[in-house]
Amino acid sequence: MTQTMQFSDGASYEVMMGRWSRLAGEQFLDWLAVPAGSRWVDVGCGNGAFTEQLIERSRASHVVAIDPSPGQLDFARARLQTGAPVDWLEGGAQELPVADGSCDAAAMALVLFFVPDPSAGVAEMVRAVRAGGTVAAYHWDMLNRGFPLADIGAEMVKLGARPPMPPSVEASTLEASAALWHDAGLRDVETRTLTVQRAFANFDDYWSSAASSQALRTAAEVLTADQQAALKENVRQRLQAGDGPVTVTARATAVKGLRP
Repeated sequence: MTQTMQFSDGASYEVMMGRWSRLAGEQFLDWLAVPAGSRWVDVGCGNGAFTEQLIERSRASHVVAIDPSPGQLDFARARLQTGAPVDWLEGGAQELPVADGSCDAAAMALVLFFVPDPSAGVAEMVRAVRAGGTVAAYHWDMLNRGFPLADIGAEMVKLGARPPMPPSVEASTLEASAALWHDAGLRDVETRTLTVQRAFANFDDYWSSAASSQALRTAAEVLTADQQAALKENVRQRLQAGDGPVTVTARATAVKGLRP
């Protein structure tokens, strides 16, 4: 089941996904190797987790951070220091409020599979960067169980619940991402898999972080109380979680190319 998705609660998103985003973002930015002092457009900036990395890790001189959710933008503004070189703009990925060729690099962090027309989103990033500029993205490899909460989703399906999938989930594979970048006319297209691990104090810590997902909570509403209890226990067994720390692995697809 696919549906249009938009996140509005920046604090809940941080608990559920923001921390995962930063883990993948570190590898992603190292791989891109965009020079310090570059101008970026951060498409679908959400609560600012990746925007913050652009400033701190990549030393961007300026970032135009764009998201359709006012609530996420409010959280993002608050997380960065006053005076950070960021313009926070409300807008969508398929119609970016930026001038042609105004940036050195454009990126989508965990966004492409939410864009109704991924090719239009990529075309907008291409338009936004100068000749020779970098166009890049990373996103969970949803169809190959790369999503951080894939274990919960798999056990939900066994019990008859169907977690919703992003509207453009097919774009999340390496092959599909590469095809989108080639079709957009980009050169020197490369892809790679980013494997990240997140440590939790214990299973309940992991479970409570996942509970911040509105999509999973809604999907679980079709389950009885007994089934919901069974779901938690089944996931615990799937992760082979005891009383101590739990480490969960996720995989993301990364893709990059240069505007001719």
